[in-house]
Amino acid sequence: MKDHALLRELTAQLRIDSIRAAAEAGSGHPTSSMSAADLMAVLMSGQLRYDFDDPGNPSNDHLVFSKGHASPLLYSMYRAAGAISDEELLTFREFGSRLQGHPTPLIPWVDVATGSLGQGLPFGVGIALAGKRLDRLPYRIWVLCGDSEMAEGSMWEAFEHAAMAGLDNLTAIIDVNRLGQRGETMHGWNVDAYSSRARAFGWNAIEVDGHDVHAIDEAYQAAVSTEGRPTVIVAKTMKGRGVSAVENENGFHGTPLANSEAAIAELGGPRNVLVGVARPETREEPHRFVVDGTPSLPAYEKGSKIATRRAYGEALAGLGAIRGDIVALDAEVSNSTFAATFAGAHPERFFEMYIAEQLMVAAAVGMQVRGWVPFASTFAAFLARAYDFIRMAAVSQANLRLAGSHAGVSIGADGPSQMALEDLAAIRAVGGSTVLYPSDGNQTTKLVAEMADRSGVVYLRTTREATPILYDSSEEFRIGGSRVVKTSGNDDIAICAVGITLHEAVKAAESLETDGIRVRVIDLYSIKPIDGATIAAAGSETQGIVTVEDHWPEGGLGDAVLASLAESNVQTRVLKLAVVGMPGSGTPAELMAAAGIDASHIVQAAKVIAPRNTQGQGLPVRER
Repeated sequence: MKDHALLRELTAQLRIDSIRAAAEAGSGHPTSSMSAADLMAVLMSGQLRYDFDDPGNPSNDHLVFSKGHASPLLYSMYRAAGAISDEELLTFREFGSRLQGHPTPLIPWVDVATGSLGQGLPFGVGIALAGKRLDRLPYRIWVLCGDSEMAEGSMWEAFEHAAMAGLDNLTAIIDVNRLGQRGETMHGWNVDAYSSRARAFGWNAIEVDGHDVHAIDEAYQAAVSTEGRPTVIVAKTMKGRGVSAVENENGFHGTPLANSEAAIAELGGPRNVLVGVARPETREEPHRFVVDGTPSLPAYEKGSKIATRRAYGEALAGLGAIRGDIVALDAEVSNSTFAATFAGAHPERFFEMYIAEQLMVAAAVGMQVRGWVPFASTFAAFLARAYDFIRMAAVSQANLRLAGSHAGVSIGADGPSQMALEDLAAIRAVGGSTVLYPSDGNQTTKLVAEMADRSGVVYLRTTREATPILYDSSEEFRIGGSRVVKTSGNDDIAICAVGITLHEAVKAAESLETDGIRVRVIDLYSIKPIDGATIAAAGSETQGIVTVEDHWPEGGLGDAVLASLAESNVQTRVLKLAVVGMPGSGTPAELMAAAGIDASHIVQAAKVIAPRNTQGQGLPVRER
């Protein structure tokens, strides 16, 4: 749109509608929306290519509000585009409305949930990578950023990677309105602080007056014509622009205007400008990777040994040979997670994200927006750094597959900084998540294949040490299931274990049987959802249950078993064996013994519950 007078009318409407929506709700962020109104008015009437009637059009551009609290502006744009009615606009923040306080994909034109600052640009990098390397389509990604969130390290992870990858289909727009929630931002109106850093990372940076629609239009045209590198528009704006009572005034963040009617009158009164947002010129289909030959998943002989981390990489590579939509991301540890196996087999679909776990998870979320099936891997301990991104992936209703290797004290000499001991609890707590912990290579292979079609956040924990193959390659393992590894049919005690500790439980069972204690060993490889029926049967048919895990006592396998028993109303004794006390360096055997989760400690715990021919003594047992 080149009619700058009409642009100014649209800008006023966006400000007014932002005020109206927040006033009706009694909450919201109208002043943060008002500062960026000119920027979004020019975008939607000029460079944005989007078919609101066909949000699934692969050629549509993508607009991400990284400053998700400016949702009144986004929803006002939807009204101006004719996508929603004025009546729906005024349901902002109401119970049951899709126009929530911060945008979520409940709205068909929203790709990812935002509101936790520092995430929108990393998501945009993932979508842009998909556009360049996977879809191979000319759509563009526009990301509106706030100046406050530029203090987040994840934003600069995104800046660095976008430049390295030459993402000239990505444009970041920084709304430098100077005022954050509690006062002035780190750099205030020093736009050079942002543009110089962006240029140092390799971006094309353009500084503009964020209220000059002509300058904004020229900046967008320059961004679209720039090749080989991404562009950032650094726009100096005023928070609360256009309303004298709040313009450039501190103390009005996150609150409706006190006198909304006067503010609307000052802006010239309500308007009904409709913008015909340009649609993509064509509806192109994305690139598809062809899979050749007769691919198959790996299989391992019973009695041999393989680390489940290696089995993960080999299974993923095999799955990639069957399905062209599988992609893999890794955080510079692919030779340890064995994602390198996938990289060697399918280099066009592998993404090295370097030591930037937040960006890795965000990029995976961005890729699944475009229909790809991403698996992201790193050491399990380092996923903790990306936990907020995992949490927000659930809010986004994203289908995200995560693999965490080198978990627990069993990794050995590297020491506690590398030992994930809280990952099961953390990801169990994520809404709608799935948590898997295989014990052998064949089980790992089957679960990796199951992960590909599982909705939500799915986490696979893998083990560093090579462990024996217990299961035949023909066996199936469904999510939500379990496997009874040993039983006498008339068991005295049940031992529930996962991963590395399952093998310790098998050793313990063999020892206990020599003392006349009959043992049921249960492999609860699906920790969430968990097989409640098998646990309830164990609780009702034996004298009690021992749980053993290479994890802190809080929130892991033991607590999952207790929660399941509570739901089943089965009352039985449960002893939890888990890591207590901060571990150090040592061999895996030494560390598991010191943590109290090896076979000898399992034997002692079992004898506390089912003494039969001997009494538990000598080794400490934690009972919960």
